[in-house]
Amino acid sequence: MRRRNRGRSRDRGRNCGRAPGRDPEPRRAHRPDGGDRGQAVIEYGGWLVLLLFVAMAAVQVGLAVYAAQQAGTAARAAARVASQKEADTGYETAGRAAMSSWLDAGFALSGGADEVTVRATVTVPSVVPGLFSLRTSKSATMPRD
Repeated sequence: MRRRNRGRSRDRGRNCGRAPGRDPEPRRAHRPDGGDRGQAVIEYGGWLVLLLFVAMAAVQVGLAVYAAQQAGTAARAAARVASQKEADTGYETAGRAAMSSWLDAGFALSGGADEVTVRATVTVPSVVPGLFSLRTSKSATMPRD
């Protein structure tokens, strides 16, 4: 059996209390808790900041590991040159040539009559300039010729 519309409006309460023929107001979503518009954007922004921080920390750790590897390479090359007779002055040039040119390094020579030790100290580049400064150093010892 079919129900008949007995004097009720077809819009089922949407136009209740309004004069017939007037356009209803635009409908808005009902939020019983007072509204949470934009919550997803705020949450996304918070996570984005956290993810960027983690990514920058990972890049900084990678740069530190790379600088340490380059310091070891430079120390070995400088010690190899410094171990040769009468070659105590060109070890810095050899050490700088063995590493990437964009890294800043310092070298210190020590040793006795039988062996020579060179310590290479490299400044780790910072992802955020001026935030902090790290240094890494490696040493290499070679017998004198």
